[in-house]
Amino acid sequence: MGRMVRSGKSLGKVTDPEFRSRLMARIRQQGTRPEMIVRRILTALGYRYRLNRRDLPGSPDIAFQGRRKVLFVHGCFWHSHSGCRFATVPKTRTEYWTEKLASNRRRDARVEQALRDAGWQVAVVWECETKFPVELAGRLDLFLTSGVDEPGEPDENPESKSAEHQVE
Repeated sequence: MGRMVRSGKSLGKVTDPEFRSRLMARIRQQGTRPEMIVRRILTALGYRYRLNRRDLPGSPDIAFQGRRKVLFVHGCFWHSHSGCRFATVPKTRTEYWTEKLASNRRRDARVEQALRDAGWQVAVVWECETKFPVELAGRLDLFLTSGVDEPGEPDENPESKSAEHQVE
């Protein structure tokens, strides 16, 4: 049976199905740290929003009803953020994980298209972007004040910024 090491960086080989199930069940879907950072930024900017609208396709993390705009806060690993150092495929069971992560990306694309077809504008905030709150605040404000859909991915992956451009 595998065991979890609190102070270590790795869980090692987790082979017990019951233990693995308990471990995976602890992965949160709502109220994650990146989502909380985005919510604090939006509140500081003066925006009001609704959380996890279950009546919309994909239950967007954050919705702005009057503006008909939604935000998804995606984890870089779970949603395979292209070019991000956190979006790696695990070395064990690579075939399973490759398909699982590809399936997540296909679902994300379907949900985004369904929202756009319903007249909503969609933006995605990546987990790694939350490490640079000033830049993220500008991007969110642009999305919410402009008439354009998704202002686009940042020009570069935030993780690749040089030290003098990083915001602590």
